[in-house]
Amino acid sequence: MALPASPSRTDPPLHYLTFTLTEGADGVSTLEAMASTRADRHPAVLAEAQAVLAWARSRFPDTQGPVEDGHDWDHDLQVTEEDGAWLVVTLTLAASPAFLEAFVEQFGPLQP
Repeated sequence: MALPASPSRTDPPLHYLTFTLTEGADGVSTLEAMASTRADRHPAVLAEAQAVLAWARSRFPDTQGPVEDGHDWDHDLQVTEEDGAWLVVTLTLAASPAFLEAFVEQFGPLQP
């Protein structure tokens, strides 16, 4: 008998983006993930980034903006092309303690 999936975790899990955490002395944490893939995998990577952002907008709908100004989260999404048809997606999230706690609950442990 299979156990039901945890309702608090992403389904399906993230396959391309692995987030690392940097904690600032000012209480603002930074979550950053980068994935470098060939063009055929690029739509899947972008879908993961968009899923993370959709979750953030849904979970914290009215608190996106500079965290140092009292908001819960903000983001920067960059897409660059490298030689050899490789595409790099970088997603950076600034996070309040409440956002960080909810993020870990939803997406699992972070890389140090």
